Amino acid sequence: MVKQWFKSGSPWIWMTGGAVSISLISVIGLLAMIAWKGLSFFWPSQVMQYELEGSITKQTVIGEIYDRELVPKSRLAATGIDVSKFEKDEVERLLIKTGNREYVDLDFRWILETDITQSSAPKALAVFERSKNGNFYGYVESVIKDGETITTDKVETLHDLVERAVDLNDEALNLQNGDIGHINYELERLRLQEKAYLLDNELTDERVAELAQARADLRAQYGELEKELFALRNQAKRDQVTVKDMRGEIVTIPLYQVLDVWFPNDMGFFAKLGHYFVQLGKFVSDDPREANTEGGVFPAIFGTVFMVMLMAVIVTPFGVVAAIYLHEYAAKNAITKMIRIAVINLAGVPSIVYGVFGLGFFVYMVGGSVDQLFYPESSPTPVFGTPGVMWSALTLAILTLPVVIVSTEEGLSRIPSTVRDGSLALGATKVETLWRIIIPMASPAIMTGLILAVARAAGEVAPLMLVGVVKMAPTLPLDGNFPYIHLDRKFMHLGFHIYDVGFQSPNVEAARPLVYATAFLLVSVIITLNITAIGIRNHLREKFRSLEH
Repeated sequence: MVKQWFKSGSPWIWMTGGAVSISLISVIGLLAMIAWKGLSFFWPSQVMQYELEGSITKQTVIGEIYDRELVPKSRLAATGIDVSKFEKDEVERLLIKTGNREYVDLDFRWILETDITQSSAPKALAVFERSKNGNFYGYVESVIKDGETITTDKVETLHDLVERAVDLNDEALNLQNGDIGHINYELERLRLQEKAYLLDNELTDERVAELAQARADLRAQYGELEKELFALRNQAKRDQVTVKDMRGEIVTIPLYQVLDVWFPNDMGFFAKLGHYFVQLGKFVSDDPREANTEGGVFPAIFGTVFMVMLMAVIVTPFGVVAAIYLHEYAAKNAITKMIRIAVINLAGVPSIVYGVFGLGFFVYMVGGSVDQLFYPESSPTPVFGTPGVMWSALTLAILTLPVVIVSTEEGLSRIPSTVRDGSLALGATKVETLWRIIIPMASPAIMTGLILAVARAAGEVAPLMLVGVVKMAPTLPLDGNFPYIHLDRKFMHLGFHIYDVGFQSPNVEAARPLVYATAFLLVSVIITLNITAIGIRNHLREKFRSLEH
């Protein structure tokens, strides 16, 4: 019976099904763990107040519980703590985020459970999210509105004034990055234009006067906008709030530094849920702050998607044309066989090697030549002769080219030769047969190769570190300045953001949740791109299904 059962093939079916199930469970479990550790960071946690005394001097600690762990007494004794009064072999200790970074050494600290004499969660405890120095925890004492101290209805007044300050700061930032940034961009273009005229011996007195007049007009506009900018900043600096911190000191916080304020111990479930989605939205839409350990990741999201789409536009035509030539035109000989082997082997080359190649060939050789031919006025500052988003896209296009070639050629090989013969017999040329019949029928396979290429390119980091990605990009590759798409600019990437926050951050504890959140976001971006491509592939498959019959 067992022998017949093995011959029937049922064990292999069960083995395959079990392997697939284990793989799916592992992937789903991994994603769930990343999502939980990352997305739970934005939930407004309870803020505790602890009275401590024992192995440390008597003091008050206010903060959020980040982690718990059991520590053996021997480990504590090795640090010089008296453990003679401890009854248990292990002592629980808590990792507390205390914030108030400018008044304490670190905004995280461990406290022993045995040192806690009293713990509470007062409803009046406030959390201030600030543009620098992290969160601030304390009790609101008063609100200073335009020089007037307010102690009644201070919470409602505080929320209104914080919202006002945030709106003014946003308006000032939009003015600085928008109109003022455009004027600076135009002034730089005028400088380069003047230098170009000088190099070509075309700098006449008339052109000097034109350039001088254009500069004067721009500087006049700049002066007006600068006054408006300073006025907005002064208005944002008008109000303050006084807060009593865990030291018992009264601290004055300017509201222009406050991004949000909430009282987590006084919030109900739905209030916390609303706050959670607000914080999650900020993470997706805001710029990073504090060396990437706070704020959002929008530039990294934009850079990742932009670079991947640019790479897809480059790799698809080259991969498809190469596959068509190898399958439809190239002779079946040893050279063609060696080319196919070389293409397959390229898929196994380490990605960092592609980065070195991109840096040497694209950046230094091609980019340097482009600068000499078309941008001599920018010398010695390189334009394309430095890492940028275009060179990153080209490098990843070469990295993923074998995937597209192999997938497309597999799709071409599945098309019966009778389809080609029938088209040629009806009078169509070979080019017409390829364009109207073969390529449409192979389009699902082309999209499959593109899906695999996008999935790999979106997660690559090593080559990008050499050819364009940076820790902080001052501007996006896309803006309102002509020519609007700036392929020479450096960009941010979610994968590099994970590396930078997780391994280069001076505050590891604060950065850890952001690593999980950014990792989950990167996976979500890859899944979204893949689902979009799969949808297009399925549409093409249904559209050209009739050509198979």
